[in-house]
Amino acid sequence: MRAPEIIETERLVLRPPRPPDAHVIFDLYARDAEVTRYLVWKPHADPGMTEAFIAACIERRENGTGFPWVIERRAGGQLLGMLDLRPDGFKMDMGYVLARPFWGKGYASEAARAVVDWAIAQAGIYRVWATCDVENLASARVLEKAGMQREGLLRRWIRHANLGEEPRDSWCYARVR
Repeated sequence: MRAPEIIETERLVLRPPRPPDAHVIFDLYARDAEVTRYLVWKPHADPGMTEAFIAACIERRENGTGFPWVIERRAGGQLLGMLDLRPDGFKMDMGYVLARPFWGKGYASEAARAVVDWAIAQAGIYRVWATCDVENLASARVLEKAGMQREGLLRRWIRHANLGEEPRDSWCYARVR
């Protein structure tokens, strides 16, 4: 399966990551402890960590093991965050991150809805799913606004590097056909 290079929405353009994005991402959100609070990785300590991450994203896109997109505002091309789909047979899981200045403006939901709509329309894909920490109410709302339904509680599901070593409970959301 090949993901589209570009997905456009009313306000956004989603495009593949490029090496020059690393420095913008590092400065904008990769080193921000509040942004990475509920993620599985710690804030990046230096731009080299972000460069390595972007290189891995590019490789995953090229070999089809993942479909990362940079989220940009259509007007002006401001980088806002990233979104990633990870295929696994008949299903795909999704993750995303958005820089703090752009929280609460509907950008994450708009990007997620566009990607979920594309994914669920693909032949052989019957499920697109994501999880979020039970305390991450904003992320739960993003997933709901993206057209996903809460399926249940995954107890002791994931470790968030910034919240400690113990696995935490997560909500599971999905859209199926």
